[in-house]
Amino acid sequence: MNLNLRPTEDCTYDAVSLGEVMLRLDPGEGRIRTARSFRVWEGGGEYNVVRGLRKCFGLKTGVITAFADNEVGMLLEDCILQGGVDTSLIKWVKTDGIGRICRNGLNFTERGFGIRGAVGCSDRANTAISKASPEDFDFEYIFGKLGVRWLHTGGIYAALSEQSCKTVLAAIKTAKKYGTVVSYDLNYRPSMWSAIGGIEKAREVNNEIAKYVDVMIGNEEDFTACLGFAVEGNDENLKELNLDGYKKMINYAAEVYPNFKAVATTLRTVRTATVNDWGAICWADGEIYKSKDYKGLEILDRVGGGDSFASGLIYGLLTTGDAQIAVDYGAAHGALAMTTPGDTTMASKKEVEAIMGGAGARVQR
Repeated sequence: MNLNLRPTEDCTYDAVSLGEVMLRLDPGEGRIRTARSFRVWEGGGEYNVVRGLRKCFGLKTGVITAFADNEVGMLLEDCILQGGVDTSLIKWVKTDGIGRICRNGLNFTERGFGIRGAVGCSDRANTAISKASPEDFDFEYIFGKLGVRWLHTGGIYAALSEQSCKTVLAAIKTAKKYGTVVSYDLNYRPSMWSAIGGIEKAREVNNEIAKYVDVMIGNEEDFTACLGFAVEGNDENLKELNLDGYKKMINYAAEVYPNFKAVATTLRTVRTATVNDWGAICWADGEIYKSKDYKGLEILDRVGGGDSFASGLIYGLLTTGDAQIAVDYGAAHGALAMTTPGDTTMASKKEVEAIMGGAGARVQR
């Protein structure tokens, strides 16, 4: 497939993301409601992708976001720096002592185990990035002067506020102007869209954004809620969506939006919180490509698995242009990311490629 990628030598970044980065507070094996200590990680649906591209796959990445200029913001920056992602595009916003002007988002997440599902409790209203407008970022400078080969953003950020909707559109329009490939993860969260107009607003915004997207990512709920696409054979009682239904959905999406170069989705069947069946498919050039199936995948922390799928997919498309290789990278990377704690990957490219090649879990010495 031909994505018309900008030459590496013309660009400062292989990829940048636009979105919110929150501080995740993790009670480990315990529960939020009874915790006396938390471990901290950084995480965000859009950021996790470029973090994976940098830390696992070695690409040059940056994050476009905004932080309240205080100790929590500096902690978030320190976490990002440890992941190797460039922080020079972050906007620092002055705030008061109690976050009335703006604040940094918090995300309490427990992992779940067996019959007890994972639980998330976010505290993200009035964050610096949710209040940011297109004028707060110099997109002409980022995409025109610095140069970016790939922009990744998504529906979690778009749902934060009216300003976020406008900022996403401004960013992707400017990116397209300079030949940057745009990927977008629909990532529908009804609780987030409810504050700015619900599912009707989600469809209005996402259908406009979709006109500029090259690589669209999402599961069946995302496509139905955000773009209005129904999936035949799917209902609340169906634990494993018919693969033909996915194929029809993806093919229909490609017909409605001829600008899509690729459409991808993960395939997940939740057996328990800690045992899932996992895989992925990708449409490109009129064909459907499927990854290997990871049946009975044992999970330590499922949060961020979809984002790690996206980073593996993007890496494969950036470096090979081959949809089959890309979806295999994505599925293997997502599977590995869910075997470690935190929102972001702890896998190496070597490990990902070993899993793609059928490596087992024997001790490595």
